Amino acid sequence: MSGKIKNRSGANADLTGGGVSCDERILRDCHQLYADPESGLIAVAQSVGVTLLPPRKKITVMLMGNHSAGKSSFINWYVEEHIQRTGVAIETQGFSFVTSGRKRESLTGNATLHLYPHFKPLQEFKGVSEYLGTEVCTSRQKRFSLVTFVDSPGLVDGDMKYPFDVDEAIMWLGELCDLILVFFDPMGQALCKRTLNIVERLNEKHGDRLHFYLSKADEAGSESDRQRVMMQIVQELCKRPGLNKCGFDMPTIYIPNPNKPSRCVNQIEEVCRTVEKTINQTVQNTLNSLEKDCEVITEAIADTLAVDRQTGAQNRRARCKGCFMALLGFVVPLALLALLVLGTLSRELLEMALGPQGTEALSLYLAPVVRGFESLSVEHQLYACGGLVFLSFLLLILARFSFRTRTTLSGRQKRQLQEKLEYVQDVVKSKKKKLYSEYLRQSVGDQDMDM
Repeated sequence: MSGKIKNRSGANADLTGGGVSCDERILRDCHQLYADPESGLIAVAQSVGVTLLPPRKKITVMLMGNHSAGKSSFINWYVEEHIQRTGVAIETQGFSFVTSGRKRESLTGNATLHLYPHFKPLQEFKGVSEYLGTEVCTSRQKRFSLVTFVDSPGLVDGDMKYPFDVDEAIMWLGELCDLILVFFDPMGQALCKRTLNIVERLNEKHGDRLHFYLSKADEAGSESDRQRVMMQIVQELCKRPGLNKCGFDMPTIYIPNPNKPSRCVNQIEEVCRTVEKTINQTVQNTLNSLEKDCEVITEAIADTLAVDRQTGAQNRRARCKGCFMALLGFVVPLALLALLVLGTLSRELLEMALGPQGTEALSLYLAPVVRGFESLSVEHQLYACGGLVFLSFLLLILARFSFRTRTTLSGRQKRQLQEKLEYVQDVVKSKKKKLYSEYLRQSVGDQDMDM
């Protein structure tokens, strides 16, 4: 990782498009810090055996409820474009993703799964991919640029046959969605058992993501009729063990129509605030995850370098041990050979070669060995020589095994790891600090910032 790569990445991260909100830019920059193919955190983490997932640049909001509950109408109202078909008939028979993009486009199931690779396991549900699509529109209304809506099939009881296992598909999507909006229609379908069963199952794992709304509240009749409908829904929900929680809230919402004024209180803006709150929480979670992932990578690189140093020390000890054993293995036969050679030489030859003092010293050191060896019978002398030769071979074999070392990092690899460590600590962490500062400045003044 060279300095040029660092500088280019930093320059790219600082680019801001016109009309892009602060939250959108933060999520986009965080995603780029992960996904850059050369210097992204995912590539850095893979080099030290750590697997990371890039943060999503948008939140996913799933709308579910009974048939004709107003889910598609709400999406059209939110984006302020007629994207989804609406009507009394079952218009949404599959899953429809609605997201913002550069131009108006309709994508089929295969293109949808390429656009959202994290939804590819949906292919395992037989029949889902044929009833899967994406509507891309250019709307920038409200916070739509940071939201992907998932419009689910309308749920009905009875003999209605779906082309796929709708219950399990909704449960699977509930695992990935950041927000689940449940719409209850007051016009006779509010107590759809299929809807209540799925809601109860979702609540077991994702109760914090579920939000309930009485949709089409302006069509429920008088205020007393609306209260009666809400009481029936709440009573039915409270019969379910997992749903009878305290502080149950179900705002009344409907699509505003200037040509059809209503005295019913419309809390549809509560839905927008819930979406915005989820976006803010996602931005915070993304920044927090960025910091944690930086720590994970830093620790992994430090551990890799520490293990390499420890392995290098073990290799040096193994080499020293091997050299010592090899030296012993060669010394034993050489000493035996010297003993035999010196024993056959006359004293005059030894004095000519070593001198009188050298000969006396050699005799002094070798005399006990020579006397001990000569005291043995010829047969035992052969056994002793064979044992010494066997000991020599054994020492040489042990030396070979001791010389076995583990692979260590090359100097270039260690420099690259050190550069990656510096990049994470100096570049990414400083970028994260800057992004967090920009996010907080949306809410508090500069005088309250201690950064």
